[in-house]
Amino acid sequence: MLQINSNFVTFLNGDLEISAYLAQPSREGIYPAIIVVQEIFGVNDHIRDVTRRIAREGYVAIAPAIYQRIAPGFETGYGPEDISIGRKYKNLTKAEELESDIKATIDYLYNLPFVQKTGVGSIGFCFGGHVVYLVATLPEIKVTASFYGAGITTMTPGGQGVTHSRTPDIKGTMYAFFGEKDASIPAAQVDEIEGALKSAGIPHQIFKYPDADHGFFCDQRGSYDRTAAASAWGHVLRLFSTLEN
Repeated sequence: MLQINSNFVTFLNGDLEISAYLAQPSREGIYPAIIVVQEIFGVNDHIRDVTRRIAREGYVAIAPAIYQRIAPGFETGYGPEDISIGRKYKNLTKAEELESDIKATIDYLYNLPFVQKTGVGSIGFCFGGHVVYLVATLPEIKVTASFYGAGITTMTPGGQGVTHSRTPDIKGTMYAFFGEKDASIPAAQVDEIEGALKSAGIPHQIFKYPDADHGFFCDQRGSYDRTAAASAWGHVLRLFSTLEN
């Protein structure tokens, strides 16, 4: 594992100042970049931890605050009230704004001298799993790891159609991870996502964990599944390794 540096940074998307958590190896070099997209709970301790874990593997990792337009600085835990406010903010997001903010994040990364400029990866959890599927249509995103992204086949942020319909426009490789005990993403929806990826000829793998529930990757939630999380992490690292020149 590499030694890393980490800190909060800001950058502009037009007039909007976006806060983000950045982690990178402390050793001098040029590294591939990974965008980490939060759950509904903000860029909280778990998301910062994932960002640092990715950096220790030899990547520049950044977690932009996707609620910046709605609730700057928001982060919370996992209780019922936290879930309620997180969902409220999620429902105020719009697909075009999320795409714009992720594109601004890529532009910020590409202006860093220690970032490889030949494409980036993304990883997202919960609502972030939906968002990374949505923004996988951006040409700079070469690999995507989507964890239990609910609503991909039924809605898109802001209400314009469904994210699933954009599958043919995905530019890179898609890995998607689901717990089969996750009531928020029925098996039929997972099958629909897999069918769309196959029909569109998108390089992909779908990973289903029979004993896992929603949020199984987060070790701060009651639904954490150590075995499923370890398996998924191994697949993620293999996916990200394809970015390396």
